[in-house]
Amino acid sequence: MTVLVLTCEEDLTADIVVSTLQDLGVPLVRLDPADLPGRVSLSAEYTGDDFHGYLKSGERMVSLSSLRSVWVRRPGTPGARTAEQSAWITAEAEQALYGMLTSTQARWMNHPVASAQARYKPWQLHLAHRSGFLVPATLLTTFPSMARQFAAAHQDLVVKSVSGKHPGDPPMVLPTTRISPDTDFSGVAGGPTLLQQHIPKEADIRLTCVGDHLFAARKKADPEEVDSRFAHHGTWEPVEVPDAVQRGVNSYMTAAQLAYGAFDFAEDPDGAWWFLECNQGGQFGFIQLETDQPIAQAIATWLAVEP
Repeated sequence: MTVLVLTCEEDLTADIVVSTLQDLGVPLVRLDPADLPGRVSLSAEYTGDDFHGYLKSGERMVSLSSLRSVWVRRPGTPGARTAEQSAWITAEAEQALYGMLTSTQARWMNHPVASAQARYKPWQLHLAHRSGFLVPATLLTTFPSMARQFAAAHQDLVVKSVSGKHPGDPPMVLPTTRISPDTDFSGVAGGPTLLQQHIPKEADIRLTCVGDHLFAARKKADPEEVDSRFAHHGTWEPVEVPDAVQRGVNSYMTAAQLAYGAFDFAEDPDGAWWFLECNQGGQFGFIQLETDQPIAQAIATWLAVEP
């Protein structure tokens, strides 16, 4: 049976997992949905009670009934490379591709429906609280008066984007920024604003969850640093996962129906881990390179399991 890897044309992280799957002798097909239609072709037929479907990428063709798993790793947007791009082509290609794939018995890392929900920051915070994590006091609002009340109550605040765009996605990215309680909050009315209690950090924690396996890494924080995504100093080192955090991760992943998640925590001066976010498609390559934790091996092993 075959592993299907949906990823963009150039992705070093995907390359590591693909290489590991090849070392394991697992058949795989790698394609970018951006090449549909074009270099990627598809066909599906419903006859009676049977469903027959095929995907072709380059010279490789795979039957959908032979898929054991699908790994979604930053895929391109369907229709993005057509000669005449249009919203209609994108919608049709996306419906066709993912509609076919979700009709199979393949295991997903992660399923598109679960992934879509997991991206919502307010939902993440709600689920994190239910899962037993420490969660900073947070306000999402377009009311300047509510923002002023929240600032008066918590004093030390940060402002961050609701969508949580990655630093590699300018101009959409907004760094997490520390603000004072006497800030002019009138601009809050112009768009949803996320304010959060600032947690003084001793260290940043990145915990990568692959199925039942947890890989945690710690990097000592600069006292002046707020957004570690823009920091280029310090070294990640492996760290043990506290029992309470392990229980919280298991609860979160089960409720979110995710097979993979990259959790970010802030470790306070008392050693407690505060939940910041869980990225359902978060990067892990830099952690593996610095810590030698076998994350790619864990992903490849999960994908290689027969359904």
